[in-house]
Amino acid sequence: MVDSRRIGSRRMIPGYVPSAKERLRAEAVSLFREGVAAANPAQAVAAALEQRIDKIERARRITVLAFGKAAVPMARAALPFVRDKLGQAIAITVRDSVVQIPGFVVIGGGHPTPDRPGLAGAVAIERAATAARPGDLVLVLVSGGGSALLCAPAPGITLADKIALNDALVRCGADISEINAVRPLFSLLKGGGLAQCARRAEVLALILSDVPGDDLAVIASGPTAAPAGSAEEALAIVDKYGLLQELPPAVAWHMRSAVGRPRRSLCVDHVENVLIGSNRLSLQAVMKKARETYGAVVLGREWLQGDVARAAADLHGMALAGAAGRRPIAIVCGGETTVRVEGAGKGGRNQELALRFALLNERQPIPRDWVFLSAGTDGRDGPCDAAGAVVDGGSTSWMRQQGCDPAQHAADNNSYPALACSGDLLITGPTGTNVADIQILLVQ
Repeated sequence: MVDSRRIGSRRMIPGYVPSAKERLRAEAVSLFREGVAAANPAQAVAAALEQRIDKIERARRITVLAFGKAAVPMARAALPFVRDKLGQAIAITVRDSVVQIPGFVVIGGGHPTPDRPGLAGAVAIERAATAARPGDLVLVLVSGGGSALLCAPAPGITLADKIALNDALVRCGADISEINAVRPLFSLLKGGGLAQCARRAEVLALILSDVPGDDLAVIASGPTAAPAGSAEEALAIVDKYGLLQELPPAVAWHMRSAVGRPRRSLCVDHVENVLIGSNRLSLQAVMKKARETYGAVVLGREWLQGDVARAAADLHGMALAGAAGRRPIAIVCGGETTVRVEGAGKGGRNQELALRFALLNERQPIPRDWVFLSAGTDGRDGPCDAAGAVVDGGSTSWMRQQGCDPAQHAADNNSYPALACSGDLLITGPTGTNVADIQILLVQ
């Protein structure tokens, strides 16, 4: 739902007809839901397993290891296929998505910051994978958020060290590919480590992607894929953001000592990795639906990334160009922007992107009715209950009427309370999937 103070009370008036702007807001939310539905993890898992019945029938015993924000629906969808041969079964997901599944141990872990329950779950997954024997099938179900949830530090690295590293990477503005290039260096299970644990069995990994290019070595830091990066590349990323001096001594020493050492040799010949959903497929679904209403539907960016301020300026430029035409236009993007956190406010990258877009419109108004939605497909944007936000030409005025200075809130990385003032927060609750973010810009 859109938590909208602006229009909620008027909808209670008998005979009330929504304005064009209100209809646009509803259309944007409906299109977003179309994109989320296209990444339905249960349907994707069922379809993939239907095509691999022979592999399931051949297995002596099946171990199921699920981790990520969609771990529960993926595990539930797999259960009918494996129930008769089910051995150990573990699912690690975010706390507000925990649902018990017959035969499974379901664990709620920390995201985006790893925690002790997640660590305990990762240890259990490591042991279950290692216990698999020849003739067994290890079914691995991977979704976005798996990097933080599957937290098994390398020897000499503590959970506190991992948390400090993760926090530094998230706050400095590094993108998801850079973050996932560094993480495997400090993990037992990332960078093909999980596949190595299960090397005596056959491994089938069904993967829901939330990264650009759907690189299997990057999704959840590639637990069942050969590592793509090196210690030298990880060190270059840390140097790029000036992080080395602020990292715990054990982390800095581990990174420096790994430079020049041969990478661990990993065999993944026993693994079948299958991509079952992605941001790209969700954008295609959004665009298909938008074509029913809009004369022009444009893929603005297949993967929107980089700093939110630059991304907002880029999108605002697209809106101005689109408004210069005569037809209604829908511009669709997907990806993950980054925020360099300098304030102490509350919000997430999607909320800040929407707030900055609205501020740009104040300086250079889009000369037609418009709305802009930016939201995470998992229903969470940063450490708060909003998926993102939906703004329009009146958003910043409503903020000021409520006593909020939107420019100051943006500078303080405090987008959540500003958007709450204007009734622009998009609150969906957990969606059970995660294929990064979707941006939808509608111009009438």
